[in-house]
Amino acid sequence: MFEVRALSDRVAAVRETHAPDARVVDCERDFETLPPAQAEELGLLVDALEPATYPAAWLPDDAPTLLTRYAGSDFTIGMPGDGSIAWTRQTEPPVVIVKPRVEGSPEPFVDFLLAEALVQVGLEVPEHFIGFFEDAYPELDRAVPLDPNGTYQVAAALYDGWVGLQTREVFADWRGDHSELADAWQDAGSRLENRVSDLSRAVARGDTDFPDATELACAAIKHAVELPAPFAALDTDAYLDHGPEYAIRWAEKTFDSLEE
Repeated sequence: MFEVRALSDRVAAVRETHAPDARVVDCERDFETLPPAQAEELGLLVDALEPATYPAAWLPDDAPTLLTRYAGSDFTIGMPGDGSIAWTRQTEPPVVIVKPRVEGSPEPFVDFLLAEALVQVGLEVPEHFIGFFEDAYPELDRAVPLDPNGTYQVAAALYDGWVGLQTREVFADWRGDHSELADAWQDAGSRLENRVSDLSRAVARGDTDFPDATELACAAIKHAVELPAPFAALDTDAYLDHGPEYAIRWAEKTFDSLEE
């Protein structure tokens, strides 16, 4: 199921700086969430497994089943929205998992995704948004007038944006020591610019729904792409400093304005 992945010199250097004990593996099949039995196969490659659990009170009654499972006692690796590379600190040492879907992507971009995951592991940020919002997640759920899956998507995006505020400072510094990674980071940002610049109008026209727009805008934060209102309010030191509280207030104000 899993096989240790050989790293390029530039990714190995990032690992040495940010997460020297992390192990990087390829997964033979694609996934959003690994079944517990398959996830436990990671035990063959690590020293210990320690499933993350969260209080049931942190979840709304209508939370998606996968989120309920993740918060429970099942050993759950990967969740919707993780993208082509997932990572976990439910293992000792941490593991970065590369999904088959990266096949065919340009090597510099895959290296950037790997380096990004290693930086995130080194930041010791929560593995999932439920560890970011904690007992405030029901408050976000009340602030977002969407179905449970839409709320999940907005929450995951908001968490991604908060992490991006931290990682982009690291990425910008790569221009000196890891120029190829910096170029891949900048190129990915350039590809987002046109899509992001029209987001507010796309939402107003009904061409893009709000969860998708939030996901795109928050993904652009790590690339230092300029955002339109109302998403520009997330690209701030205030969001970095106040995290969940700020995200909830932003959601309340944004949806209030959309309903006017």
